[in-house]
Amino acid sequence: MFWVPLLLLAWAATGLSCGRLCLATSRAAHQERPPAPGHELTLYEAAFLSGGPSRVADVTLVAMARARRLLIAHTGWATVVDPVGRDDMERSVLGAIGPAGQSRIAPIRLGAAAADPVRALADRLVAAGLAVPEGVGSGVAAAVRQVRAATAAVLVLGTVAVLMPAQEAGAAGQVPIAIWFALPLLLCVGCLLIARVEVHPYTRWASPAGQRLLGALPGRGADLTAVAVRGVRATGDPELRAAFADRARGEGAQRDR
Repeated sequence: MFWVPLLLLAWAATGLSCGRLCLATSRAAHQERPPAPGHELTLYEAAFLSGGPSRVADVTLVAMARARRLLIAHTGWATVVDPVGRDDMERSVLGAIGPAGQSRIAPIRLGAAAADPVRALADRLVAAGLAVPEGVGSGVAAAVRQVRAATAAVLVLGTVAVLMPAQEAGAAGQVPIAIWFALPLLLCVGCLLIARVEVHPYTRWASPAGQRLLGALPGRGADLTAVAVRGVRATGDPELRAAFADRARGEGAQRDR
């Protein structure tokens, strides 16, 4: 009977992880709001639902470069041509560049993504039922990861129990040890399957309603729309792709300071 403590550990891991997943999915379901009928996504809204605040900053930079109000070099530097922003997002980008009128893309992107206009955009999308409230998507994802870890733990504990030396031979009709561990294992696998069906439409940013609007977005082949949905890699300009690829080095330099 030395395997009984291992079985108790397996049930404890299963109960805690599955309970957390149930609470997270219940919270996500209660916070989901029906979207307003007839809502059409703007470019910034599509960018946020597809890639979050950083994608909004990216599409704003690309739009300003397309309009020749910002020069973006393949080396990863942005230079202001027109210092007057046409909307709040562009003014956030200009503010992130600073009075010098020139900066690397990495700090511009970080500053614009954290600015008030992007936070206001996120709040509007959540209120419209198109975006996932902050923490909900990550909470469900973390709970799913915990159930997966519990599944692995049950497998390990069950294997140890079955292979443990000095086990007494089971009497006729006695339930095998492996069956006892199969019960929490089935519960973990069942929770994962239900979460896959019920929670899978959620992403980090877009709710199921937001994802449906993204899927029906007209003109996804247009350059700026493609950048909003798929990122800067979707642009047809090789210099812009090179400039944003260079931002990784800039972000690393910022962290080293």
